[in-house]
Amino acid sequence: MRVLVTRPAVSAARTAERLRVLGHEPVFLPLTKAVHKPDVALGALQKPYASLAMTSAEAARALEPLGAELTEQFTKTLYAVGPATARAASDLGFLDIRTGPGTGLGLAEMIAGEARDTAFPLLYLTGRPRSSRFEDRLLAEGLAVDIAEIYQMRAISHEPEQVAAALLSPPVDAVLLYSRESASHFARLAENLLPSLPKLQWLCISANVAAAVPATHHANIRTAASPDEDGLMCLL
Repeated sequence: MRVLVTRPAVSAARTAERLRVLGHEPVFLPLTKAVHKPDVALGALQKPYASLAMTSAEAARALEPLGAELTEQFTKTLYAVGPATARAASDLGFLDIRTGPGTGLGLAEMIAGEARDTAFPLLYLTGRPRSSRFEDRLLAEGLAVDIAEIYQMRAISHEPEQVAAALLSPPVDAVLLYSRESASHFARLAENLLPSLPKLQWLCISANVAAAVPATHHANIRTAASPDEDGLMCLL
């Protein structure tokens, strides 16, 4: 299958290699790019906190420019939403990592069940845009949360010719979608081309992402059984 990879360049290379191993042909059309804010991260880390949380590996990448400034943080407990985020945090040097089930809501429930130090807030290293369900659930449980937006995902506006070349030369069979924003952005970019791709499979990492796919394409949606890239690959 020809599979459209919509992830930012850093992540797309790894996804493309996985696709090739499975015998598929990756086609690149990154829909977003990350703008990191290490100064915001450093300011947040210098305040008292009980533990850390990340719901995306991008948060770990946003910390990379801090280098030695992170050394004192590595013994702090870090809650990661799933294995990919846990690996990114481990690569940075964090030692006490608790890995969640792959969703923000699931991670919030895990933290609520384990949190013991309530003298200081949980420091949530996150980005924009994002779902608020993780922080809303923690607040509903009475836990204090300090939110630090340390990166922003900005949409990439491709020229129509670029989009047409990626989707139609030759036609792609499936598109991998990792976020609601990417699903909506892809639908807008490809709107005029989608009639030429009536059998395109919209492979969504979660039901939340699938909800952003236009109703006219719901018959072609497939949703991963687990909210991670392994789940997506199982759909191919």
